[in-house]
Amino acid sequence: MPHSVTPEAIPAVEQLIAKSEPGTQDMAMDDAPSAEVEDKAKVNLEDLFDDEDSDEEFASSAPVKSEEDASQPAATFKISDKSQYSDPDVMRAFYQRLFPFRFFFQWLNHSAVPSNDFAHREFAFTLSNDALQRYQSFPTADLLRKRCIADTPPRIDIGPVYSTNPRDRKTLRKASAFRPISRELVFDIDMDAYDDIRTCCTGANICQKCWAFITMSIKVVDVALRDDFGFKHVMWVYSGRRGAHAWVCDKRAREMDDSKRRAVYGYLELLKGGDQGGKKVNVWRPLHPHLERSLSILKEHFQTTILAEQDPWAEQNSAHLLNLIPDTKLREALQKKWDSSPGRPSASKWADIDSVAKSGALSKSSKELLEAKQDIVLEYTYPRLDADVGKKLNHLLKSPFVVHPATGRICVPIDPRRVEEFDPLSVPKVTELLVEIDEWSGEDSEKKIQDWEKTSLKPYIEYFRVFVAGLLKEEKEKGGIKRERDENGDVMEF
Repeated sequence: MPHSVTPEAIPAVEQLIAKSEPGTQDMAMDDAPSAEVEDKAKVNLEDLFDDEDSDEEFASSAPVKSEEDASQPAATFKISDKSQYSDPDVMRAFYQRLFPFRFFFQWLNHSAVPSNDFAHREFAFTLSNDALQRYQSFPTADLLRKRCIADTPPRIDIGPVYSTNPRDRKTLRKASAFRPISRELVFDIDMDAYDDIRTCCTGANICQKCWAFITMSIKVVDVALRDDFGFKHVMWVYSGRRGAHAWVCDKRAREMDDSKRRAVYGYLELLKGGDQGGKKVNVWRPLHPHLERSLSILKEHFQTTILAEQDPWAEQNSAHLLNLIPDTKLREALQKKWDSSPGRPSASKWADIDSVAKSGALSKSSKELLEAKQDIVLEYTYPRLDADVGKKLNHLLKSPFVVHPATGRICVPIDPRRVEEFDPLSVPKVTELLVEIDEWSGEDSEKKIQDWEKTSLKPYIEYFRVFVAGLLKEEKEKGGIKRERDENGDVMEF
């Protein structure tokens, strides 16, 4: 059984893993006061039936104005050193010229044809005055785009699909009629969780050295989601500053209730307690196969990231390491050795554990020492998930491809197959992208070039496009199989 799953969660985990065979199917925010309920959006016929294959939707650098956005100025202003990432003009240009609304719509709609998967989805806008507008919804990508251009929200969060249109929730006779019915299974990994063990940066700052903690986490969680639970459509997204989010988009994941979501988190959760410097890893032996695999992935990172780069036990900072060694005799011998050479680096101290033990300063078995060392490796490298974000259907999470207002960087997808190549500090900033559009001098072509194709955002949107295409292909195939069974009178649930 999994290493840290509570007894009551075990049946749910077993059920989830059993269904993972091929061929089977935020920010936490309360119901905060929002703006007055807006009138239900009026949908033009042409909005509902946009040509799904059109590549001209947002192709021009000078957006064509409709009657609804005619009052908005064209995004032709010049970026200067004084331009702020969240300036309305910057955000308006971003939504007019760069945000991939078409692929974004298809991702959340699970089809190129408008459906309630998108129309009943909650969007929460944080406006420039920090006002939060929850329970916004849009029947089409074009209406969402027009709203973003008009309001220029510095941040957009995505919530669940509800049983009815979120805008209509206050008109229902029974509050129970308005409930979340589906949502991606999401995970949030933030650098804050590593502040007690990273030594290179503090606060909101990050560098290549501490970003390795996020890299390790993505590698461990991604393989568990795919191999242990059978999920195929897992999209990792850079948070724009110091973390990463995972969106598990498989239909089976979207339809999980809260108990199953808690079970998946329980399966992946490992570090508990230890706030006062105590032991944070307490696992059953023999190790669960997931932890055996995780150790295999993490042991190299422990040598490079932890021992060589973070050097957490340098100088006089070895007290916590000593506390994690269960053998009293060995602890005393190590303490004496390290006191005599105070400048000893962490890598040397780690090697000292075995060498001092072999010299005779070991009162317990070598097996117990090996297990203690495994626990230490896991404490310093294993993923630290923000459990509050993904355990419930109704939580919000920041949207991919929005601009982080503090850094100006775009929340771009991360390819887990090349996760070690991802550099958060090289992710393009919104102001840089707008300059790239203005300075682009490509060859003339009969095919209209969309603005994002002229920028360093292109590879990220291309990755997103391919990801969405794979998701839609599977949704269409499974939908076709279900329709065929229904037509043949097959009453078995698919």
